[in-house]
Amino acid sequence: MKGLLKFIRNIILIILLIGIIIAGYVIYDGYKLYKDVISKESIEDAVNKIESKEDFLSYDEIPKDYINATVAVEDHRFYEHPGFDVISIGRALVTNIKNLKIVEGGSTITQQLAKNMYFSFEKKFSRKVAEIFVAMDLEKKYDKDEILALYINVIYFGDGYYGLNAASHGYFDKEPSELTFDEITLLAGLPNAPSAYAPTTNSSLARKRQELVIEQMKKYGYKVE
Repeated sequence: MKGLLKFIRNIILIILLIGIIIAGYVIYDGYKLYKDVISKESIEDAVNKIESKEDFLSYDEIPKDYINATVAVEDHRFYEHPGFDVISIGRALVTNIKNLKIVEGGSTITQQLAKNMYFSFEKKFSRKVAEIFVAMDLEKKYDKDEILALYINVIYFGDGYYGLNAASHGYFDKEPSELTFDEITLLAGLPNAPSAYAPTTNSSLARKRQELVIEQMKKYGYKVE
């Protein structure tokens, strides 16, 4: 019996050691990717490129309801974390291990901004690590309002519309400041899966996603109309 317990313990230790080695390699590979992308274009230059867009919206130009809806449905701990959310990452890690592939990212708004600034949407663990390093840099250099504005100006809304300004004009032929609460919450749901939720593609699915946006706003204490 003692021999069996010793054998099981050794197997567990070997598995843990292999896990540590793999994790170390992924982190190292992700850090190399992070250093590579920022050496080609600094974070400041990448941010300036976004802010210089003709249709860029500053934080103050974005409807407050849209900001609230985005935080509620995308990253409700946005104002509390340093660019990455340990709870979300832990939950995603368990899900991914069960499925033996990346099916859930656990990305914060800052990480999604980092991905849009520098990386492809290919699901790789090293890319997720690089994304976290960029997100941490963004949080050091910019405040939460600036990060939110940058994110809202680069995300894809479907139908070829990047950024809230383009989506507002494209879907509703309106300035963002003229959007109704119904239009705002519909748009806030699109970036999660723009090809599926675009109202021109599947209006019923877009409305179901909108219902979730409103539910999340209520859940986290945001005012809904």
